[in-house]
Amino acid sequence: QVQLVESGGGLVQAGGSLRLSCAASGRTFDSYTVGWFRQAPGKEREFVATISSMGTNIYYEESVRGRFTISRDNAKNALYLQMNNLKPEDTAVYFCAASRQHPTVVRPTAFNYWGPGTQVTVSS
Repeated sequence: QVQLVESGGGLVQAGGSLRLSCAASGRTFDSYTVGWFRQAPGKEREFVATISSMGTNIYYEESVRGRFTISRDNAKNALYLQMNNLKPEDTAVYFCAASRQHPTVVRPTAFNYWGPGTQVTVSS
């Protein structure tokens, strides 16, 4: 099992940046695909980015490609999401999650472990 806790959310103006972190506990973090998802009010949870267990394969949702960067540090049991050029439509609760699936499998139901989420609000 793995436990996940996000941090780094907050309020930022459009065009600004935030870096989210996800701390993982458990000795097998480096065996999981991990990813970021987000959920805006009244909307379904959606895929943002995933990264394979060793960090060699990375996938992004189209609207964040070129603005967001996912990375991981297995030595620190940590996952990150650098978010640049933020837009009001990026406003959501952001979750990190872990899966045993290939990182191209991005449906939320494929992810077994979830953090509680961190709020990101982008003002216009």
